[in-house]
Amino acid sequence: MASSAIDELHRIGSGYTIARYTVPGIKDLPVACKILFSRNQCDLVMAFGMPGPKPVDKSSAQIASQGLMQVQIEYGKHIIEVFVHEDEADDEKTLAWLMDRRSREHAMNAYNILFNPKALTAMAGTGLRQGYEDAGPLIDSGRSGKIRH
Repeated sequence: MASSAIDELHRIGSGYTIARYTVPGIKDLPVACKILFSRNQCDLVMAFGMPGPKPVDKSSAQIASQGLMQVQIEYGKHIIEVFVHEDEADDEKTLAWLMDRRSREHAMNAYNILFNPKALTAMAGTGLRQGYEDAGPLIDSGRSGKIRH
């Protein structure tokens, strides 16, 4: 997943340095992000994880996510959480596609946070999703005021 994000970042632009820190499991991600912020003085961190399908895996993902939120608040910097749960796809080929696509789309968000925040403003409310199909805007083009069904 990180390789896909790095490839996408190189495709999008430059002006940044990539620091990697690999951990054995998703519950180790918050401390890894803290280390990247403090020791490497990173401005943003992308945290990648692949939780399994069992209830204990979902619980571990939630715990990791809450830890990531705490680190964001502590440092006042963004952590882009890129989790792909094993049960999000019916087969390995689809799962591999989803991992690649979600990683690339989150890499674009990370780049925009740092270098092009107006792009994120333009996309707000459009129902974009990282991975599968976009949901689309809730209101038709913002003009008619009708809620889509």
